[in-house]
Amino acid sequence: MNYKHLLQVIKDNTNRFSNKEAIFYKDEALQNWKGITWNSFYFQIQQVSKALINFGIKEQDNIGVFAQNMTEWIIADLGIMGVRAVTIPIYATNSQKEVEYVVNDAEISVLFVGDQEEFDKVEAISKENKYLKLIVALTSTVDLRSHKNAVYYNDFIKAEFPKSIETALEKHLSDSKLDDLASIIYTSGTTGEPKGVMLDHNNFASSLKAHEDELDVDENDVSLSFLPLSHIYERSWVFFCLQQGIQVYFNQDPKKIADVLKEVKPTLMCTVPRIFEKIFTAIQEKRKEASPTKMKLASWALGVGNKYHNTYRRFGKKVPLMLNVKHKIADKLVLSKLRDVFGGNIKFMPCGGAPLGPDLVSFFHSFALNIKCGYGLTETTATVTLFGNQFFEFNSAGRPISGTEIKIGLNDEVLVKGPGVMKGYYKKPEATAEVFEDGWFKTGDAGKIDDSGNLVITDRIKDLMKTSGGKYIAPQKLEMALVSDSFIEQIAVIGDQQKYVTALAVPSFDNIKKYAEEHKISFKDIEDLINNNQIKSMLEKRFEELQNEFSKFEKIKKFTLLPKEFSIEAGEITATLKLKRKVIQKKYKALIDKMYAD
Repeated sequence: MNYKHLLQVIKDNTNRFSNKEAIFYKDEALQNWKGITWNSFYFQIQQVSKALINFGIKEQDNIGVFAQNMTEWIIADLGIMGVRAVTIPIYATNSQKEVEYVVNDAEISVLFVGDQEEFDKVEAISKENKYLKLIVALTSTVDLRSHKNAVYYNDFIKAEFPKSIETALEKHLSDSKLDDLASIIYTSGTTGEPKGVMLDHNNFASSLKAHEDELDVDENDVSLSFLPLSHIYERSWVFFCLQQGIQVYFNQDPKKIADVLKEVKPTLMCTVPRIFEKIFTAIQEKRKEASPTKMKLASWALGVGNKYHNTYRRFGKKVPLMLNVKHKIADKLVLSKLRDVFGGNIKFMPCGGAPLGPDLVSFFHSFALNIKCGYGLTETTATVTLFGNQFFEFNSAGRPISGTEIKIGLNDEVLVKGPGVMKGYYKKPEATAEVFEDGWFKTGDAGKIDDSGNLVITDRIKDLMKTSGGKYIAPQKLEMALVSDSFIEQIAVIGDQQKYVTALAVPSFDNIKKYAEEHKISFKDIEDLINNNQIKSMLEKRFEELQNEFSKFEKIKKFTLLPKEFSIEAGEITATLKLKRKVIQKKYKALIDKMYAD
């Protein structure tokens, strides 16, 4: 396969699109969106490259980016690649200790940082660090505290560079090879010490080509970027958008996503299941508050939409005339208004990072919100499988993308082979050898392949729990069933080597407060409310109903309510919102032990 180097793609698109806007950022002072043209975008990429050469960066040196999403993030990333150096993304939510680990392990000499919080962590590290030589602040409002080895991004790239630097950059570009290491991405470490996943330009180029074959997009599309660029999922998606000439809007504050969707009105957007779970819960709550007539209309419309999209269109069947007429009415009165929550223009939304319940996938598809569920890992340059345009199954993660093969190995483990599979773990040959078997990458996920070739993920093998009675529990299945309830915000199932299953649950504080008010339950604060017997009794009944389809040994026997959410900042969940089970079990050991005390 003849793949193209990402920098060559960017250069070609700059010639093709010239003064068309490529990427956008929000000017918070003026509260409007501003675009950067392809010409300006490529010029800034080259300036970053020149500045790095001028500083003394050599081919395959490791350069870090530690920042929240912003246009400068992706410019710095591509500028690093432009000198054949290696980008090391670091999550903006990482602790100082986690950042220090990556800086030391990758021997990072230059680190681009975002806001003051990131700078302060890096400044503290730099005082006694033998590798870090330069900190580049991407935001002009950062107080550099007169740090002798810190500089603002604008000053860094706007320096006057001699002609020799220009010549050196041209040579770097001409010498670039697809087997050059492009990035080392450190895994979130849900099961242990983070490992650096090595991806070369061939990994990225092959992934982009495969997506080009699979997805129906064009240069008129608009994508909203809000998931962390430090994760392979969002970053490879942005690369794909840039390859296709799709305009990308960078949202810096995930909390403002609801408002930004209405401002940008994207046609495309990468998502994770939690977004849909929250929106589904909000929709269900609004339906309860509606009048009986409106509730009846909504139920009718969703029923029509379900039949139209999920029974006929999904399988390429001809839609009956009367159903067509009903759908037009339902869409105008109800379904289009549900799509407006996402801006109203969505063509499709890739969804990954964790499984999304089939009932929720079906629900959103019933009003033409085209969720393309998929499966992938950092080690596979994101996507392994993806929903096609038709004949996908809601309980699956779709079929393998072009050029990728899958099979099921021992213990139902999903094995992957293809050009997107990593080169290995950085400085960890033993760990690399452990995850490869006869050229197949061992994902650590359990699954099966259905009769139509769709991959169905059943659980994370390392997450499987074995009770003291010898029964195996798949915690994600339980968690997925329970978190769909409007009263449950987060849940962590416990049960490994225990006599029965328990859980730590974070309730929806807004909804239990509302329930308390409706049932005249008085309370002083959240702590008081979650310890109220009426609240506990109500949730016990809901737990029992939600676990109807589970075997007796799988069901949660006891649960403890927590007064605050699991958070990235507390190290309890990853940047992609996956539970860090070991951290949670250690942190809440006393509460867990109490549930097993009798």
